Amino acid sequence: MSNVLQQLAVARREKRPFGIYSVCSAHPWVIEAAIDQAIEDGSDLLIEATSNQVNHRGGYTGMQPEDFRRLVCEIAARKGLDESRLVLGGDHLGPNPWQRQPAAEAMSEAKEMVAAYVRAGFEKIHLDASMSCGDDPHPLPGETVARRAAALCAVAERAAGEHKPVYVIGTEVPVPGGATESLTELSVTSREAASETLAVHRRVFEEAGLAQVWPRVIALVVQPGVEFNHDSVVDYAPERATELVALLDEEQGLVFEAHSTDYQGPRAYRALVHDGFAILKVGPALTFAMREALEALSLIEAELVAPEKCSRLMGVLEQVMLDDPRNWEHHYAGDERAKRLLRRYSYSDRLRYYWNDARVKQAVGTLMDNLREITIPQTMLSALLPDQYRSVRAGTLKLDAHAIILHRIREVIGVYAEACKPQTL
Repeated sequence: MSNVLQQLAVARREKRPFGIYSVCSAHPWVIEAAIDQAIEDGSDLLIEATSNQVNHRGGYTGMQPEDFRRLVCEIAARKGLDESRLVLGGDHLGPNPWQRQPAAEAMSEAKEMVAAYVRAGFEKIHLDASMSCGDDPHPLPGETVARRAAALCAVAERAAGEHKPVYVIGTEVPVPGGATESLTELSVTSREAASETLAVHRRVFEEAGLAQVWPRVIALVVQPGVEFNHDSVVDYAPERATELVALLDEEQGLVFEAHSTDYQGPRAYRALVHDGFAILKVGPALTFAMREALEALSLIEAELVAPEKCSRLMGVLEQVMLDDPRNWEHHYAGDERAKRLLRRYSYSDRLRYYWNDARVKQAVGTLMDNLREITIPQTMLSALLPDQYRSVRAGTLKLDAHAIILHRIREVIGVYAEACKPQTL
């Protein structure tokens, strides 16, 4: 069992902070690319499943926590990453998937889900009871959030074996998968609000008989002022988070966890880690990059393969999304043309919910089979995937569709990996 998460606050106290990126995706190619990156870096790897993706009911991937663990461990074993360097986490674990139900029912489901995650060996548990349920007031009082988090924690502790999990708490969680409104600037969590969240949770944990667990609360989710929506990104501005960051001088057993860090630049990630946002969540940016690679490869396929044999992948994806709009219709607005463009190109990448569809998987398989039967011309690769072209020319990347897709995903992961390396305060 890796102790890398427990070392984050220690390293900051010793003025040599480092970070860890959290890969929040259930797609096997994303997981494979992340494992390749960890092997190259010789680092530990944190991979997380969200409550919507993976839960005791199957989630939108159809996987329960044990299934997700098996998937990740099988890929790691095949690639040669020792399981001791893997850290599995559960993100937004709480009533979120059932929030339209009455609170008692939603929390009953959440407890079952948390227990399933812990029994499956997930070591990092984000206790997120911040959302109002069907019969709750809006917004949910902080005391209620803390009491529900403590109830979930108690379930996790009972489900754990000899090795107890570590916990992340926090109520100021950005919208999963990105915002839907126009963004210009975000309010950073105030130091007062963060301090109050910690105080209420600490007190409630003690009242619930969980005082001994508090040292394993390793991080607080806050809003550092980063977010993205369909077509824009709010970049991290360190000067706006100065007061919030100063709280870590008092709470030296903790670091901050930053959500929705997708699409930030290299300097922003480095600054976030320097300032104590030591856990950087990334998800949509990874499948966004994967979609870019697949779309480019499907254009190559269309040029070189007989029309009747082509996968028509992007057309299949569009039709599947139209046939089942549940995962995007409440997120994308505008006329039909605007929604069509958002379905494919939005930073929020709601398309990621559809890679498991049988028709999409068949189209991807056809695309990959077709590309295996041809040699991709370097000139076409240059036109459509220029970074991969340069790597092929340099001899560091095989001219192979699967390798090209992983390389494109790793371009995103690599920026995180570089930013998470140790620094000096």
